[in-house]
Amino acid sequence: MSQLLLRGRVLTFTDEPKSIDDHAAYSYFEDGAVLVKDGKIAGVGDYAELARGAGPQVEIVDHRPHLILPGFIDTHLHFPQTQAIASYGAQLLEWLNTYVFVEEQKFSSTAHADFIAGRFMDELLRNGTTSAMAYCSVHRESVDAYFSAAEKRNMLMIGGKVMMDRNAPEGLRDTPQSGYDDTKDLIAKWHGRGRAHYAISPRFAITSTPEQMEISRTLVREHPDCYVQTHLSENRDEVTYATSLYPSAKDYTDIYANYDLLGSKMLLGHCVFLSDREISALAETRSVAVFCPTSNLFLGSGLFDRDRFKKLGARFSVATDVGGGTSFSMLETMAEAYKVLHVQGQRLSPFASYYMMTLGNARALGLEDRIGSLHVGADADITILDSRAKPAMELRMQTATTLAEELFILQTMGDDRSVSEVYVAGKPMKSGLNTAVAPNAATRSVADLQPA
Repeated sequence: MSQLLLRGRVLTFTDEPKSIDDHAAYSYFEDGAVLVKDGKIAGVGDYAELARGAGPQVEIVDHRPHLILPGFIDTHLHFPQTQAIASYGAQLLEWLNTYVFVEEQKFSSTAHADFIAGRFMDELLRNGTTSAMAYCSVHRESVDAYFSAAEKRNMLMIGGKVMMDRNAPEGLRDTPQSGYDDTKDLIAKWHGRGRAHYAISPRFAITSTPEQMEISRTLVREHPDCYVQTHLSENRDEVTYATSLYPSAKDYTDIYANYDLLGSKMLLGHCVFLSDREISALAETRSVAVFCPTSNLFLGSGLFDRDRFKKLGARFSVATDVGGGTSFSMLETMAEAYKVLHVQGQRLSPFASYYMMTLGNARALGLEDRIGSLHVGADADITILDSRAKPAMELRMQTATTLAEELFILQTMGDDRSVSEVYVAGKPMKSGLNTAVAPNAATRSVADLQPA
């Protein structure tokens, strides 16, 4: 039995903080430790106490003065868009057609899908994210690449093949029947294998015909233990277009409701332009809206109104939405979340931010027994944060006097450099991450690039 004792300042949440002073919502150990046995957490608390009881065979890794937290969780991103980040000058529908659909057609190649899947997982880990829920492309190859790369790293990942049979290039369209057949086969192959979970993934109402939405309903009925993911009300033009394609629906949310797709395992990306009726429908079905701040700002989509979701009792999570989102870092994502809410007169405390990145997102996925907190029996997915990782951060930390200040500095100024180490099921991962270029990839110097 392998044993590992990680020493440092331990922070983990037990509930959602109600305010910046809600100390009952988390546990913090100034000289703390996490005991890991065979990939699971076997103890959390004061270092001295755990060290006494750990036994002579335990390996001690001293991460002081860094913070030890649960691994971050990302609830909405697109692995085929890894190389589409930072695509200039378009809002959602134009951006999809100009950049994203071009990029996603490359995933019919197994070699390309395998290469990007490996780099995608490594970028997550580099930024302290140990679990995520992502879209693959329409191609079966992309799903196999995604889950194979996750399995190689033993990461708990959720994903699925997008289904889209209209309003996309021919190379990205399936049919209702092929979408059903492919999804059934991929669920049988991957769902429940190791740490893999499948998500039935009709991309959004614009790219699925009523026939494909009906097939999605059938898949959800046949596989109630699978997740479901789609997009909802990201952009005003999208809302207008989607509702025009389903004129009998009361509104955009009602399209998905009419096909029985809403429910506690459904995550809907964005949800920026919802009426109170729509938010109430999400609340009644326990569906999860996904707040994607960097993407909503980058694509000029709009501002997520968190307080209205809270008032109406609806669930929500937070995500990077790579590649509309501009960073794999959940720290940078929460920095933008703070700004999106602040400009609307809504507060986001540092403790609330870290709750959302960990236990909050785990609860949104119904996986809080396994990930999202450091409790006995949980999977040992752990992130180590260095609040002095950059010179400017070190300088700012000289004036910090509280844990809340330190967390906010990390959130506001941090990035992948602030992640000192990351553990997946108790195995350290960051030091061995791959940085190789793609086989036969063309490399160019700055001098080769011509001005536009």
